[in-house]
Amino acid sequence: MKKVPCDKKVVLFGELMMRLSTKRHERIVQAREFDVIYSGAEANLGFALAAFGIESYLVSSVPPNEVGQACLNYLRQFGMNLDHVRKNGFRLGIYFVETGASQRPSTFLYNRKGSSITELRPGDFNWDEIFAGKDWFHFTGITPALADSVADITREACIAASKRGITVSCDLNFRKKLWSKEKARDTMTDLMKYVDVLFTNEEEVETVFRIKAGDTDVTNGKLSHSGYEEVAAILCEKFRLKYVSISLRESVSATVNNWSGALFDGKKLYTSRKYHLDYIVDRIGGGDAYSSGIVYGLLTGQNLQDTVDFAAATSCLKHTIHGDFNLVTFDEVLALMNGDGSGRIQR
Repeated sequence: MKKVPCDKKVVLFGELMMRLSTKRHERIVQAREFDVIYSGAEANLGFALAAFGIESYLVSSVPPNEVGQACLNYLRQFGMNLDHVRKNGFRLGIYFVETGASQRPSTFLYNRKGSSITELRPGDFNWDEIFAGKDWFHFTGITPALADSVADITREACIAASKRGITVSCDLNFRKKLWSKEKARDTMTDLMKYVDVLFTNEEEVETVFRIKAGDTDVTNGKLSHSGYEEVAAILCEKFRLKYVSISLRESVSATVNNWSGALFDGKKLYTSRKYHLDYIVDRIGGGDAYSSGIVYGLLTGQNLQDTVDFAAATSCLKHTIHGDFNLVTFDEVLALMNGDGSGRIQR
């Protein structure tokens, strides 16, 4: 894998939120203080790409008040372009994170109804202007789940990007606390006609598209790579996708996982090295970090095996960092990818 000069530009559309996390692995009911950061699935990926030298443009909205400004102030330090973030509505969406440990899983509590982005309507963004000179458009399944109006804007953006020959990627990211699997299936099946690159995992494919990998049991951490090649091939044929990337998480406990990834190009499945994560600091944003590695590899024309190996190493490091953003450098990822995973102190 090589870091190469790249003039490609990426556009991302999705919600910005305030994250309130309990400290010291406390439960929400016992917490008396919360850690505050700002993030969003698409922003997570955009920042990671910006850190690797790819220009990233975020399309979103925040309320025109102090909380909205705090969100923008926080994001500006990470190098994303925020010129297309509108100011409207009254509130910023919030999500509470109760960080699990051992056999107690981490949990989310959403407080995002009526948030700024849900008050947007089709036509609020000038996609001709936004997509001028851009090469890639990314969204997640979280975004259309927020409201019918946001789903309509997502479709509007996908149509505009496709007409311009811009690569469109989607992370399926099914969230059962946001919508039903039936509505997700209807909406995402419609949007898939515009998608070139799909990111997903074993549970989401079965839940949303009713496609199951053989010999897989995610609850007990049993994964079948041959089954995933079959699933990826079905997805490529069904939705005419160019690539399908599947993240493979084997959960031993909330703090111990095995992590790897696979990338299918319609002909061959490329699988990464498996990483044993024996102490997870924060798994939120791990999937976005993985996706950023795939997008980077495809945008810069890297070998597909190197691309999936780079993505897995990128995400592995993300699991060691508190917060949603993957605060690592290209060289740190490359060092891990090349076998330096000892964790020895660097002086």
